[in-house]
Amino acid sequence: MLKNYDVLVIGGGHAGLEAAAVVARLGLQAGLVSLEANAIGRMSCNPAIGGIGKGQLTREIDALGGWMGLITDRAGIQFRMLNTSKGRAVQSPRAQCDRDRYERIAQEMVAQQEGLSVIEGEAVDLLWNDHQILGVVMADGREYFAKAVVLTTGTFLEGLLHTGLVKTEGGRVGEAGAAGLGEALRKMKLPTARLKTGTPPRIAADSVDYSVMSEQYGDEDPVPFSFMNDRLEGKQVVCWQTTTVKRTQEIVRDNLHLAPMYAGRIEGVGPRYCPSLEDKVVRFAERDAHNIFLEPEGLNSNLLYANGISTSLPVEIQEQFVRTCVGMENAVIVQPGYAVEYTHVAPRCLHRTLELRDWSGLYLAGQICGTSGYEEAAAQGLMAGWNAALKILGRDSIVLGRHEAYIGVLIDDLVVSDPTEPYRMFTSRAEHRLLLRHDNADIRLTPIAQKFDGCSVQRFERYQARKARLDLARGELGVHLALLRHPKHGGWQKVLADVPESARFELTNRDWETLEADVQYEGYVKRQTAWVERSAEREATLIPADFIYAEIKGFRNEARLTLEVVRPETLGSAGRLAGVTPADIALLEISLARVARSAKVAEHDCRAPQ
Repeated sequence: MLKNYDVLVIGGGHAGLEAAAVVARLGLQAGLVSLEANAIGRMSCNPAIGGIGKGQLTREIDALGGWMGLITDRAGIQFRMLNTSKGRAVQSPRAQCDRDRYERIAQEMVAQQEGLSVIEGEAVDLLWNDHQILGVVMADGREYFAKAVVLTTGTFLEGLLHTGLVKTEGGRVGEAGAAGLGEALRKMKLPTARLKTGTPPRIAADSVDYSVMSEQYGDEDPVPFSFMNDRLEGKQVVCWQTTTVKRTQEIVRDNLHLAPMYAGRIEGVGPRYCPSLEDKVVRFAERDAHNIFLEPEGLNSNLLYANGISTSLPVEIQEQFVRTCVGMENAVIVQPGYAVEYTHVAPRCLHRTLELRDWSGLYLAGQICGTSGYEEAAAQGLMAGWNAALKILGRDSIVLGRHEAYIGVLIDDLVVSDPTEPYRMFTSRAEHRLLLRHDNADIRLTPIAQKFDGCSVQRFERYQARKARLDLARGELGVHLALLRHPKHGGWQKVLADVPESARFELTNRDWETLEADVQYEGYVKRQTAWVERSAEREATLIPADFIYAEIKGFRNEARLTLEVVRPETLGSAGRLAGVTPADIALLEISLARVARSAKVAEHDCRAPQ
């Protein structure tokens, strides 16, 4: 086992997996530290990838050379395109996965990746000197040295599991937490706080009555997540939809005093967009029923993930309310639901490279940054590992703009807005979503991955071939493609039927869908692109790290205090902060221009002959 690495990645979840993999792909030595080697790639919550906004993130991770899409295509057991009744900009792919198979494939890929080593054990401290990270210290005293460290601790950082009024230390049921690093981060004076998330009970699949539930099937012609795959061959399973009833709500309401959040046992803030059943009963008291989606955890698993009834009530109360739900009168709970509370670091202290502003060589990714979800974690891990490797190699960083990728939106939202609750990606968060469709992620991002050595030769050649097909079709099928502007014509399938066989250019269904979306959104895209170009100057205007906001005359105190705390890197970022108005930005822009002119004058005076 090596003692010296280029990059050490702490945590073997989805963020850590992508971070360590990209470091190794760039030819450096990566050490992946995991409490248990056989838990690398484990899906802590629902074994599903994608969804609204999250599907776009996953396609982008793949387009940039990441692993999540490749693993999902092999482990998926039901694939669906969501929002198909709406516009292409908000349609999102989702896949239910086989939980055991997903982690097994992830671990196989780790074992096969040259330059990637697994270090089993708990990291409890960081080695550093003069704000430069040097490595990590393990619980058993081992020391490993590195030029950079990426922390991807997930829910394990000082994790506490809550079921009723009983709490135990851990980051996931049956697995220990990581307590030591929390104190290490506070010694470094990093701004830490507590967040929470939760999970529903797992139900025995042979204990429910499917005859009274609605079936949910996968797509007949499922779309792969990875641009490296043309089609999916695996068996697809059925999911089921049922509901709670009025009696369910009554049981939960009568026992709220036993729920740790309502009993004051949890100090962390929970996710607004994935509320527990307790939260639903309180926030939506007028409703008599809430949807439940029963989703298989694997082809050979007898477990159903009861999506929609996340809870941390005592086990006996969970058994009572679960058996009031439609078709679940005899349901057997195999694993109770629980809440997990953990420590995170306020992301305002990060650069957009995900390196800490005040600690050279230390990067954060995933739930430690205040996000929720596998996809958000994987996206951050990819970018943090990539930027750590690029810095070691003496190369420019890779930072994606909000107009370039959902990943750019995600990281900008974290660093600039500094969320105080677990952040979740939605299509509504991306103001340029017409440009950022899931189907064109490779066209947008694979050239960037190639520029920064993040994708394989095979992936780049595949991108080039697809782009050539699309460009040729746009040039040669102009009259036919114009028909796609009119949905009543019948869509791309009708156009395809009208095109001579010799003029189809080997276009795939995915290619036709991209062409159709490009044609239908062409006018909107031109306007949005023009807007992006107009705002590019403001986005590129850097604010000096030592800029003194107090010297701006007429500046409001609220804006000054916000900017002094967050310290945005660009004028564009400053404009997206809560509490900063357009008038404040105008004053800041004038002040920055004045500073720039003074710097030029000083430079000229220094160069003048004496």
